[in-house]
Amino acid sequence: MENTSTPTHCPYCALQCGMNITPLPQGGVEVTERADFPVNRGALCGKGRTAAEVLSPAVRLTTPLVREGGRLVEASWPEALDRIAGRLAATRERYGPDAVGVFGGGGLTNEKAYALGKFARVVLGTSQIDYNGRFCMSSAAAAGTKAFGLDRGLPFPLEDVPRTGCVILVGSNLAETMPPSLRFFTELRENGGTLIVVDPRRTRTAEQADLHLSPRPGTDLALALGLLHLVVAEGRTDEEYIRERTTGWEEARAAAMAHWPEYVERITGVPVPLLREAVRMFCEPEAAMVLTARGPEQQSKGTDTVGAWINLCLATGRAGRPLSGYGCLTGQGNGQGGREHGQKADQLPGYRKLDDPAARRHVAGVWGVDPDSLPGPGRSAYELLDALGGDVRALLLMGSNPVVSAPRAAHIEGRLRSLDFLAVADVVLSETAELADVVLPVTQWAEETGTTTSLEGRVLLRRRAVAPPPGVHSDLYVLHELAGRLGVEKGFPTDPEEVFGELRRASAGGPADYSGITYRRLAEENGVFWPCPEEPAGTTQADGGEPAGTAEADGGEPDRGTLPGDAAGAGAAPPAVVHPGTPRLFLDRFATPDGRARFVAVAHRATAEEPDAEYPLLLTTGRVVAQYQSGAQTRRVAELNAAAPGPFVELHPRLAARLGAADGDPLAVVSRRGRAVAPARITDTIRPDTVFMPFHWPGEGRANTLTNPALDPTSRMPEFKSCAVRVEVVPRS
Repeated sequence: MENTSTPTHCPYCALQCGMNITPLPQGGVEVTERADFPVNRGALCGKGRTAAEVLSPAVRLTTPLVREGGRLVEASWPEALDRIAGRLAATRERYGPDAVGVFGGGGLTNEKAYALGKFARVVLGTSQIDYNGRFCMSSAAAAGTKAFGLDRGLPFPLEDVPRTGCVILVGSNLAETMPPSLRFFTELRENGGTLIVVDPRRTRTAEQADLHLSPRPGTDLALALGLLHLVVAEGRTDEEYIRERTTGWEEARAAAMAHWPEYVERITGVPVPLLREAVRMFCEPEAAMVLTARGPEQQSKGTDTVGAWINLCLATGRAGRPLSGYGCLTGQGNGQGGREHGQKADQLPGYRKLDDPAARRHVAGVWGVDPDSLPGPGRSAYELLDALGGDVRALLLMGSNPVVSAPRAAHIEGRLRSLDFLAVADVVLSETAELADVVLPVTQWAEETGTTTSLEGRVLLRRRAVAPPPGVHSDLYVLHELAGRLGVEKGFPTDPEEVFGELRRASAGGPADYSGITYRRLAEENGVFWPCPEEPAGTTQADGGEPAGTAEADGGEPDRGTLPGDAAGAGAAPPAVVHPGTPRLFLDRFATPDGRARFVAVAHRATAEEPDAEYPLLLTTGRVVAQYQSGAQTRRVAELNAAAPGPFVELHPRLAARLGAADGDPLAVVSRRGRAVAPARITDTIRPDTVFMPFHWPGEGRANTLTNPALDPTSRMPEFKSCAVRVEVVPRS
């Protein structure tokens, strides 16, 4: 029988690039380009091209593991699930429900994130749930919600970028973190637009810019305020827009005027003439955008920093207008959807607030429980991890590797080791899974159907293309089995389409309303942008509205002959009215009660840890093109390891000369939290007062051993992007 390609999406970053998966006659699968998906138009980076290598049983988990005598040994599924359920129940009974924690991930599908949040609150009754997306774009989410009343990474599709007049790209090296997106910025410049990149390093992305601003790490807030000062001083504000579509301008303007150009130059190191040039480039075109990423967001003042960049957009009339606006370049594959449907400490599905009585009533009604039975908000991600072994005695963890990815990682590793019980469900034996008492092997992207939500707010259908290895089950199966063992027999189906149907009902009427989105629509329309409310009552639904029964059973063979929903929709008339989805937000009004955007008055303040005599330099961290996040999957791909085999310390030649370091010399980077060792990489593309380390590796080169867990007071985002360090040459043995 001829093998059939299955259209699906990449498992890595939030671009969610389209690709085709084809099983090969000799075994394995082939990944090929998919030109019909508008975000990547057939382009794939090295991670996407090699994604299928992690499907191999040789590099991934295929059987449950339990700890016996200090070692992880193979076990059956019933034995492993019984052990998890027994230990979670015993912990809850002895210490109370909040002694059991749940930690999720921004790579989980919407269905899994939704089910995990429901499991924590309905089955375990715990408030102690958060996820690693808190480390990604939570500051941008908080600032966007304050300003616009709604958080969606990009309020417009990426296809708008080439048609605007100027983009200020703040703290993003997208040429390495999401390479297929670079074409949009190349086309911007080809169309006569300009690109301004703000980054302490002259990255591959900065090299494409018309103007590169290189501020000292942790000073992006001052930079944004300085630009706004110049906008006001040069008479470039849009007074009519400010009057008709915003509130809070007087206070925000007064705060910005305290940041005059020369003062900002002293703080940031960016010369005044470059500040003036940036304002000219941004304000002269009819339309412009500001896009931020982890650089300004992963700071202890990240929410205020993003708020200052939003203020710049509002003051110049560059939000809620065609081809203009503020957007966040979400990082993780389902970082957007992962924070919308309930695995975040303070949220219920549909981006509802957990402490909102109306939200609790609605979701409790869908779940069939008493609203008063739902726990309140719990700890944020770092605070939850820091509480392990203390108030939180047992942890269920899915799709995250905090031993490598958390700030102050050696401390967090110690907290994980101090737990009474740790259960991990993952695709590979990550560094965190190696510490677990029980490890469950679960399916991954090409072996399961489910939805993700891209950085554009486009909900997408990932379709199962191959069967998982024998003995591997989905996360939905894990939650179903654990719920049953803990006394909840219903409410945790294993069919992802059935879970999505419930998610639709739970999200209905919420800020992130998915109620009008169906699997059939996702397949036929190449994704649907939320919010997308339910079709009006009385119209005919082409896909029926109930699970069609075509989704594969856990562990069974995939059905490539029909689309999900075909059975229910066969012969049905098209709907009379279907909401088209919302590619572009805020064009008529913002999502605030009065429809106006909110300026927020903010002022520069220092980072939580400034350099001093003992730690005279600043460390900043980031990614490289060939690895992804904690590297748990990409470090198992030979081609990617050959391109990026290990950590390094990037430093300026002047600093290297002062230290007496040559290229390749082992360097120790030391902070107040620990010490990391990696070879020197000497380059003039970084500031002399700054060193850079990528964060993909464990062991002695683990960058997050050094990073500062100081938290933003609003978003609870740790300050990954700036901490004080010293650098020492390590004598070669």
